Amino acid sequence: MADSPKFGTSGLRGLASDLVGNAARRYASAFARHIVATGQAGSGRVYLARDYRESSPAIVADCAIAVRAAGLEPVDCGVLPTPALALHAMADGGAAIMVTGSHIPADRNGLKFYVPKGEISKADEAGIAAALLDTVPDGPGGARDAYPQAGDRYRQRYRGLLAADALDGWRIGVFEHSSVARDLLVSLLTRAGASVVRLGRSESFIPVDTEAFSDAIFAPRFDWIAQHRLDAIVSTDGDGDRPLVIDGTGEFVRGDVLGMIAARFAGVVRVATPVTSNSAIEGVGWFTEVERTRVGSPYVIAGMEKLGESGAVVGFEANGGTLLGSEVVVDRHTLEALPTRDAVLPILAVLAMAKGRGQSLAALVQSLPVRAALSDRLTEVPGDRSAELLQRLRDEPGYAQGFFAPVGDVQSVSSIDGLRFGLASGDTVHYRASGNAPELRCYVEGVTPERAEELLGWGLEAAAAVVRGTEGERHGQ
Repeated sequence: MADSPKFGTSGLRGLASDLVGNAARRYASAFARHIVATGQAGSGRVYLARDYRESSPAIVADCAIAVRAAGLEPVDCGVLPTPALALHAMADGGAAIMVTGSHIPADRNGLKFYVPKGEISKADEAGIAAALLDTVPDGPGGARDAYPQAGDRYRQRYRGLLAADALDGWRIGVFEHSSVARDLLVSLLTRAGASVVRLGRSESFIPVDTEAFSDAIFAPRFDWIAQHRLDAIVSTDGDGDRPLVIDGTGEFVRGDVLGMIAARFAGVVRVATPVTSNSAIEGVGWFTEVERTRVGSPYVIAGMEKLGESGAVVGFEANGGTLLGSEVVVDRHTLEALPTRDAVLPILAVLAMAKGRGQSLAALVQSLPVRAALSDRLTEVPGDRSAELLQRLRDEPGYAQGFFAPVGDVQSVSSIDGLRFGLASGDTVHYRASGNAPELRCYVEGVTPERAEELLGWGLEAAAAVVRGTEGERHGQ
């Protein structure tokens, strides 16, 4: 039985039309049987939650049928941020399934799986795939209702993290769109003393990619800032595990900058982060150990586990999703470990740090040794074409030097995830194939913003000439 869903860097994703019904039941059943077989069923309850996509309620219902058919108890937590679901399930010692496609288009959806200790590992993904059967589970539906307990647990986690006057005098816009975290953000920021302005609320799902800064959906930000005299705009992606922060000039704060500030705010000196995150993490002087990983939260978690043997650790992805690998205490407020991507911690951390230092967000970011970094992607690139380019760049030094000749000499190569080339100029160009879609991604760091723009344009053009078969034309052949 074939269907479109497949595991990527974080969870299972596919067309909603393919996931609703048989596929959702088969994968939820495989997950339930896998955790029973491996002794990870914990309390025997499987908590379910969803985002605001039109297809999500039906997929939750399918998952509940499959979980019950496997002998476990489904518990419906309603519409909830992904980290809130994970926190509640972990507190109970139960498993969880989050129905969300995160930031991808509305005609797609996905499943994120959690065992009682947190996100599933790559080994668990393999186990789920091995447990996948052609037969479709059936039986009685319905799930016990746990809402609003799960949301309250997550809200209480952050109540009191910032003092009641921590953001006093600041005006902060919350870009609500269809984020499941929108009302929570308004509540927490108001409690911390900010004047909050609600912006862009939508009752239908909008796919907001917090890393796609050029998307037209963000165009109103300048008018919002001017009209409401805002010091910042904050938001998350659809399921509330990736932060979005815009400073008072309308500039986006990079996710990896948010992650490093969150780690500093938490008082942690050991961090794990993918190779795609900014090199400023090593240069800022805040951290004694930095573990670079492949892209994807399972790899960041593995990096945290490696570092966590010697003390508190924080992980974060280039998108800003921040994972707390151990309990920390911030100004006498205890935050329990939450080893899954979370958007609320980095949002509160960067606002509190800037305000506490008497700086604007822009001034805070400018005070850090952040390299100019950009990224983009080539879409509709078959995986074999991306693999062919990467293989030649890795295995044929002469080809790689010729490929990069227009922009500089290659001085170093990292193969942690894809290929990251360090140039003699100090610039970097990094190629990797997407784990979720037929795309080739390009990440660059430049010694100046202008150089970064130049490198990104060149990097996309040069790669496109190869993967689209027009390399000869590009060189006039």
